[in-house]
Amino acid sequence: MNNLAKDQEEKVLELREWLDANPEVNGCKTYESLYFFLRTCKYDVERTKRKLQVFYRMRAERSEWFDNCDPLLPEIQELLQLGVFLPVDGVDEHQRKVVIIRTAIHDPKRHTQNNVFKTSKMVLDLLLKLEPENCARGIVAIMDMHGVQLGHALQLNPKLIKRSVESWSAYPCQPKLLEFTNAPRHVNIFLNTFRVFMTAKIRSRLVVRRSGTTVVCKQLPRELDGQGASYKELAMKWRKLLEAHVDFYVEQGKYKSILK
Repeated sequence: MNNLAKDQEEKVLELREWLDANPEVNGCKTYESLYFFLRTCKYDVERTKRKLQVFYRMRAERSEWFDNCDPLLPEIQELLQLGVFLPVDGVDEHQRKVVIIRTAIHDPKRHTQNNVFKTSKMVLDLLLKLEPENCARGIVAIMDMHGVQLGHALQLNPKLIKRSVESWSAYPCQPKLLEFTNAPRHVNIFLNTFRVFMTAKIRSRLVVRRSGTTVVCKQLPRELDGQGASYKELAMKWRKLLEAHVDFYVEQGKYKSILK
C-alpha cells in the first residue's frame, strides 16, 4: 500500500470513529460510503464530517422523501414509468455523470411534487451506489421543461423550492451544471425563486436554453439529438434497476440522523 492510499484509509477510519462517537448522526459506516464522501470533499476530514451531518440530517427531516422508499409502491411505479429522473448511459466529455430531469412529464393533478422528488432521490441514491467513480467527478443535470404548464409551477412553492435546492447541496456529489432546456419565455420569473436559495457557485452553473443542450455526450437520448437510449428506454432500464434493489432501499432507510 502506497502512502497516499494509507493516508486515505486512515482518514476513513477517523470518520468511522467519529461516527461511533456521534451516534446521533447515524450514518452509514461502510468503507465505500465514507470514502465516497471523503473523496467528494477533496479528502478534507473536517469538511467531510460537516457534509455527513448535513446529509443525514436532511434524510431525517425530509421524511416525505426518504421514508418508505419502496420502488414497488404504485405512486413510485407510475413516476418511474414516466421517467422523471433519468441517468444517461456513460459520461460527458469531462467524464461527469449526466442526468436528465423531466420537470413536466408528470401530471400535477395526479402526482404530488414530493413524490416526484422522492422518486428522483431514489434513482440518485442507486446511481451513487452503482457508479461512484463517475458521480464523484460531479453531476451534470439537464432539466427538460418540455410540456411545462402552470400547474407544474404552482406545485413548487418557495418552501419546496428551498428544500429542493438545499438537497442538491447536501448530497456528496456536486452539480457541475444545471441546464434548463425547452424553457418557455417566462421561465426566468420562475427560476428567480430558485436563484434566491442557491449559493453564488451554484447560480454560476445555471444555464437556460430555448432548445438543445450544451452538454457534449454521445449517449444523450435521441430526444436531445444524441445517439443513446430514448427517454422511454432509459425509464424502463431504471425502473427495473430499482425493482432489483428493494433490499438496498430497506438498508438505506436505516441511516438518518436522530433528531432531538
